[in-house]
Amino acid sequence: MESSGEEWMVADPNGPGPRPTLEAVAALAGVSRATVSRVVNGGAGVRAAVRERVHEAVAALGYVPNSAARSLVTRRTGAVAVVIAEPEARVFSDPFFGRQLRGISRELAAADTQLLLMLVERPADYERIGRYLSAGHVDGALMFSLHRDDPLPAMAERAGLPTVYGGRPGWAGADRAPRPLYVDTDNRDGARQAVRHLLGRGRRRIAVITGPLDQTSAEDRLDGYRDALGTPEPDPRLIADGGFTAQGGERAMGRLLDAVPDLDAVFVCSDLMASGALRTLRARGRRVPDEVAVVGYDDLEPAAWADPPLTTVRQDVEEMGQLMARLLLRLLDPRKPAGVDGAEGAGGPHGADGATGGERGPGAGPAELAPVITKARLVVRESA
Repeated sequence: MESSGEEWMVADPNGPGPRPTLEAVAALAGVSRATVSRVVNGGAGVRAAVRERVHEAVAALGYVPNSAARSLVTRRTGAVAVVIAEPEARVFSDPFFGRQLRGISRELAAADTQLLLMLVERPADYERIGRYLSAGHVDGALMFSLHRDDPLPAMAERAGLPTVYGGRPGWAGADRAPRPLYVDTDNRDGARQAVRHLLGRGRRRIAVITGPLDQTSAEDRLDGYRDALGTPEPDPRLIADGGFTAQGGERAMGRLLDAVPDLDAVFVCSDLMASGALRTLRARGRRVPDEVAVVGYDDLEPAAWADPPLTTVRQDVEEMGQLMARLLLRLLDPRKPAGVDGAEGAGGPHGADGATGGERGPGAGPAELAPVITKARLVVRESA
């Protein structure tokens, strides 16, 4: 049954004046107002030929639904919150975030869904974000760059908000059922590839510059470093935290050289930190890769621009953003195909359901969705 309070309006391209209503579209298409409402709201039960006539009338009138009225009918806002648990300076200086946002934005735009960006500049922002998420302003949320003690997942859970995370969950309670949906790369294997490459080149004093170890990506890359060296407790002097920033990488490289002057290689857990590490090595007169070989992680623009060009571990950051958005859209509308084939399930080399090697059909519901892990791949350039 159609809502009697529903109003639909369009902006007149010729300037001020009467705006066509839903009835105007119905009259032009030769159908009832209820039929037009079902078509514009994506409802079922309308023949293809009739649906086409309605779409033609909508286009001819330049018709745009009133979003507030449409929300009353569909119980949807048409918007998704993208929450990055980092301050503005970090987000807009690191190409990783721009690339991931690009993938998210493209996927949401293709689904006619708006993106609302929210950043955490200071602790007080958590309360503001929590109020907004629980007030029904968005249909779902995408959250990434979370830290171990981050309150954002609990806020989303309390609000009952469909949420997909970027990165393996590491917060308290993340292992409870139902498990959180997330998209990540195989950080541990990527790190193993990097360090094994250095070992294969004859390097023996291999240091590592990590990100903050309260983030699972940094933790997993450090574990991969340990795996490749074959020891759970490498020399602590060879480990330094660079905070996933260029300045942090620069300072960490200096600390490593001071502590272990004869190191002959360094695995840097992001390209941005590697750019800082290369700057320190140049300032200290260390030739790369002759004296110190360097491998980064991400394969974003700074890797190709580096001097020398940076050997790095490639993760498809834009694709990861797209997969996050697709999973969330699938949660919001189970009738649509998942669109996450071609990646691996969390349990290994599986399809997107994480349980079988095949792709899911369009009938799969949200209960069948599972975390998605993408592959990492070493890209060899001149720095190692």
